[in-house]
Amino acid sequence: MKQEKRWDKIKKIFRNPYRVVIFNDQNLHIIRQVRFNAKNFLGAILLAIVFIIASVTIIIAFTPLREYIPGYPSSKMRHMLIRNVLVVDSLEQEAQRRDLYFKNFRLMLAGESPADTVINHVAKIDKEKLLLTATNQDSLFKEEIAAEKLNPSKTFGSPSTVNISNLQFTCPAHGIVTSKHDLTIRHFGVDIVGKLNAPISVALDGTVIYAGLTTDTGNVIYVQHESNLITVYRHNAELLKVQGDKVRAGETIAVMGNTGKETTGPHLHFEMWLNGLSINPEEYIKF
Repeated sequence: MKQEKRWDKIKKIFRNPYRVVIFNDQNLHIIRQVRFNAKNFLGAILLAIVFIIASVTIIIAFTPLREYIPGYPSSKMRHMLIRNVLVVDSLEQEAQRRDLYFKNFRLMLAGESPADTVINHVAKIDKEKLLLTATNQDSLFKEEIAAEKLNPSKTFGSPSTVNISNLQFTCPAHGIVTSKHDLTIRHFGVDIVGKLNAPISVALDGTVIYAGLTTDTGNVIYVQHESNLITVYRHNAELLKVQGDKVRAGETIAVMGNTGKETTGPHLHFEMWLNGLSINPEEYIKF
């Protein structure tokens, strides 16, 4: 019975009409009155809640006011995040190129050949075009061909305008060239036969970056020059410089010898590397 009475009271609350009256307290004149029941009142509250939720959603999604809500990044911060993502991607690509460069460099220091990608890339040059007959009006053409030889690619992000033909090289050793530069057989330099214990001179001003003994090519010395150029001197009898030494063009850095497993007699194996690519020394130095 008690539960039925409570249920009847609840039904009456929803059935009975109600009125809100606003009147003047002095003369009891009615200013405004509103009639409603419980159903209408609850419906109005639900509509108000839906309206508030929809309004807040629109403000967050389509207006700049969302930047003032805790947890939402500002437009400036979003631009910074996008820029940082692009920078990180560029740094990752540059790191990969640098890793390849240092990998090839370590192979050179160990007396081994760099990755095959360098050879295949250089081998794409059309030799027939490089042997065209010179004319009186082909100076510009020759410059373009020389630039193509020196920079067959933009490996490691190096500028394509590097031109070492303007540098003044010194002949590292005088003698007879018995083996020429030939990438097809992985011969990355020239072999110069001379007298035992003849002086070996550095071809250009630079800094010694490695000086030591290797199994295959004996006593080896590497010199770093400007324009990202490295010269290599192998099979020496003795090294006169150590890593970190500054050297001047024409200065004696080693003594011609016959060291290493790959040697067949007293000679100098001389290499030139530009931007990590092997180039022909005879194009720049007269032996």
